[in-house]
Amino acid sequence: MTTNELTALVLAGERAEGDPMAKSAGVALKALLPVAGTPMLTRVVAALRASGRVGRIAVSIPRPDAVDDAALETLRTEATPCQSVLAAIDRLPTPLLVTTADHALLTPEIIGNFLHAAAAASDADLVAGMVERAAVEAVVSGAARTYWQFRDGHYSGANLFYLKNPRARAAVDFWCRVERDRKRPWRIVKAFGPGLLLGYLLGRLSLDEAMLQASSRLGCRVRAVALAQGEAAIDVDKPADLALVEQLLQDRRAPALS
Repeated sequence: MTTNELTALVLAGERAEGDPMAKSAGVALKALLPVAGTPMLTRVVAALRASGRVGRIAVSIPRPDAVDDAALETLRTEATPCQSVLAAIDRLPTPLLVTTADHALLTPEIIGNFLHAAAAASDADLVAGMVERAAVEAVVSGAARTYWQFRDGHYSGANLFYLKNPRARAAVDFWCRVERDRKRPWRIVKAFGPGLLLGYLLGRLSLDEAMLQASSRLGCRVRAVALAQGEAAIDVDKPADLALVEQLLQDRRAPALS
């Protein structure tokens, strides 16, 4: 993959009733929520551009008129994030990098590391970024996160997905069927069948083994890659997340003590 050949999709949807944090901040959409003075969406787009790996950026958002960056393409969101990805697949080329507007701690380094690992998974149709619990807790101890428990560790999602080719659509189709259970990993595993569920519940499967078994049911090859940066698993879903992210951003700017 050469510099700037990649297309990125930023999911900037929200619930039909709106987001309480956005309302409290007086902004039209959650994606425009200021984080340390800068809208979340602006932060994510800036990280994508600064990575040097992304040439085309599209934003899936309920109100395209709310995006004031003329260089961004806009797509109107569908009913769910997964359905928004499906709609985008029909309009955007692969390979496609997918992330979310509430990924306010996203950096060019995280993007570069993820894309490097995704490229190394040469047999995959879709690659998902994950972060092991120890890496998350190295950034913030005791953070409330949803973890997938495997034999080789507990992993949280990083809101980074690499759709390498059109075959990845099969995995997105599956996610549309189960995304209502995204905070309950065992229910998602159950949808793959009793064998995978039992192995997961008994802690017999490594992350790679689970992805391999899932691939056989999906009809496409899915892989997960572990990222070393714990902040890759931290997004802004609630006021406590916002306070945490702003503190982490302040720590980034603080000068190192000699």
